[in-house]
Amino acid sequence: MLVPFGRGNRERVGMVLECQEPPAAETAVKPVLAVLDALPVLQAEQLDLVFWLREMTFCTYCDAIRTILPAGMQLQIVQKTVLVQPKPNVRLSDEEERYYQILNTASTPAAFQKRLHHPLAANLLEKGLLQQVSAAKSRVQESKVKLLSLADPLPERKMTPKQQSLVKLLQECGTLPEKEACRRCGITKAVVQSAEKNGLLVCEMRVAEPIAEDVPVTESLEQVVLTEEQESVMEQVLQKVLAEETAYFLLHGVTGSGKTRVFQKLIAETLKQGKQAILLVPEIALTPQIVGQFQSLFGNAVVVMHSALTDRQRQDAYQRMQNGTAKIAIGTRSAVFAPVQNLGILIVDEEGERTYKSENAPRYHAIAVARKRCQTHHCPLLLASATPSIESYYYAKKGVYTLLKLKQRYRNMPLPEVTVVDMNRERQLGNGTPFSNTLLDAMQETLSQGKQVLLLLNRRGYHTMISCCSCNEPVYCPNCSVPMTYHKVSDQLMCHYCGHMQPMPETCPHCGGKQFRRMGFGTQQMEEQLQLLFPKANVLRMDADTTGSRYAYEEKFAAFRNKEYEIMVGTQMIGKGLDFPDVTLVGVLSLDQALFAGDFRSYERTFSLITQVVGRSGRRDGNGKAVIQTINPYNQTLEYAADQDYKSFYNNEIELRRLLIYPPYCDIISASFIGENENKVAMCAKKFFELLIEENENCKQKIIVLGPSAAKIAKLNNCYRYRLSVKCKNSKNIRNMFNVIQKNISKIKEYKDVSVSLDLNPYDLN
Repeated sequence: MLVPFGRGNRERVGMVLECQEPPAAETAVKPVLAVLDALPVLQAEQLDLVFWLREMTFCTYCDAIRTILPAGMQLQIVQKTVLVQPKPNVRLSDEEERYYQILNTASTPAAFQKRLHHPLAANLLEKGLLQQVSAAKSRVQESKVKLLSLADPLPERKMTPKQQSLVKLLQECGTLPEKEACRRCGITKAVVQSAEKNGLLVCEMRVAEPIAEDVPVTESLEQVVLTEEQESVMEQVLQKVLAEETAYFLLHGVTGSGKTRVFQKLIAETLKQGKQAILLVPEIALTPQIVGQFQSLFGNAVVVMHSALTDRQRQDAYQRMQNGTAKIAIGTRSAVFAPVQNLGILIVDEEGERTYKSENAPRYHAIAVARKRCQTHHCPLLLASATPSIESYYYAKKGVYTLLKLKQRYRNMPLPEVTVVDMNRERQLGNGTPFSNTLLDAMQETLSQGKQVLLLLNRRGYHTMISCCSCNEPVYCPNCSVPMTYHKVSDQLMCHYCGHMQPMPETCPHCGGKQFRRMGFGTQQMEEQLQLLFPKANVLRMDADTTGSRYAYEEKFAAFRNKEYEIMVGTQMIGKGLDFPDVTLVGVLSLDQALFAGDFRSYERTFSLITQVVGRSGRRDGNGKAVIQTINPYNQTLEYAADQDYKSFYNNEIELRRLLIYPPYCDIISASFIGENENKVAMCAKKFFELLIEENENCKQKIIVLGPSAAKIAKLNNCYRYRLSVKCKNSKNIRNMFNVIQKNISKIKEYKDVSVSLDLNPYDLN
């Protein structure tokens, strides 16, 4: 609805979330200016999710609604100039009268708007003949179609042969879109206009239903054959689908164990029950591969939902799921809000990935939303990964989730043979390149066999840091407290946080030195060196710099799968979920920095990435190999990852979590303070701490407070950042306490320029 808002009564779009008793008669209430939607925009379940998100993520109602509804359905206020009717009785000059008549005889709204660009328009506006009004407009205009039907009764009128063919067609088919009628009769739109003018036709503009691309079914579900182990897993989950019971499963399957085949069979059985399904994947890069697999089996029943789509594409996918013409929604984190009417199963693939946690308000975790939706629809939730999160595996061991296992690779293919190379030893032997001799020999052998190589390096750019030879200070971004990365293609230094770019400095900004040391290596340098080392091999680089376009992932991965490239080097986007039949060698060039990131999840994150990327090797012929390069060859996490030994890693990690009191043994609520004035940000964080202690004395909740202190990246995009983290148990009392503190600190005028946000169980505490 359109409502007057604030002291100036500015017109704003509002949404009714709940109704209450009308206020007392003496209370001043502003009027509703207009009702913009004939039917409710939010369904009952979506409305429930809005309140749940606000409660659990400390966000506003507006943030929650914007997350649930696609951008194309959100309205914006636009100003329009219209003629006042009836014409006011005011005196006009001859020129103004003529101009008024010109406006009044405009044949279309577009012609009217064009004629407003005239100096006399201001005069008519001042004299009240023109008026500015507000209107709500969708960000994505609904596409409309012109429908043709015969007049009733049909007038007895002489018709041309082309008009006769059109009338005959409509007598047979009833109503048809104009484009289709013209195509089938072999006529132009001029014939339609003539027939309409002669009263033969009735034409109506209607909103076009989203039309799915014609995706043929090219494979039969009978071709998806499950092993005995896979069949057992599917049957356990399917029982809950058929019984319409809420249940939570964790599928722990080694890499290459065929989890996707289980998903396909489960979803097929779910669709047989007349229900819909949601499948979440962690990266946009994975959607082309998995969507292709599902579309080959289910055709137009599949829709894709992720942030790289246009507003129009997202709105069409939303409408197709809402009206039931689509049955399967596949996408990244936001697809968990797909407007299903009858959810039968919700699957989260690679469930331990950090991308399932939103870093912007509302700061939800997709798995928490998935649990909520499965409770509403009384259906099972299936979490799956070769490297489950510590929290999920803990809940499975405790019986909150039912633990399912796939211990064997599909067709009993063995896991890759893994070699760990000590790069310190390589340096001692005089090898100063980023490639160990072991890796180079393995690459040469693999390429000579006509197979492919996948190399993981989680750093993009050419050199990862530029430092002064005199004072050893790195060249920092002027907007952030991080060193910039050198990109050779553009010959520029770039900040990977705020996007700032600048040429290489001639002198050091700290000491004035003129000599710089270029340190580290990124994917750009790897690509260049690989082309020199293996001139006959085509090298594909996959990182944020090469995948900017909407279809880049799909096109590049398809080219690699078609063997247009022999070597692929990339960041973590190539590490998980991808299936390339001819990859028999995987190289992990350097992940030591990730091991010591200073976050309690750094070991888990590194173990997962190494285990997953190693699992890309030898998925068809069983002759897979992997080489892990490190300067910490005896690190336990690397040893567990090399052995694909999740159980030992979990036992070691869960004990550390217990001793240090980290999730799953507690929840963490993190408060972030961001502003342009560092002193105000620090003082605001301190005041929040004082209010926390004060409020907790009343609530008597057991808490452990870390901070406040400057964040690991203390300055980002010209804003200073402080953090305060609280270990606690997530409860209604705790959430209410933080809501009260946030509300109280927002009332303090001296901190009005400081943004304060709360996050429940953030992925990164730095």
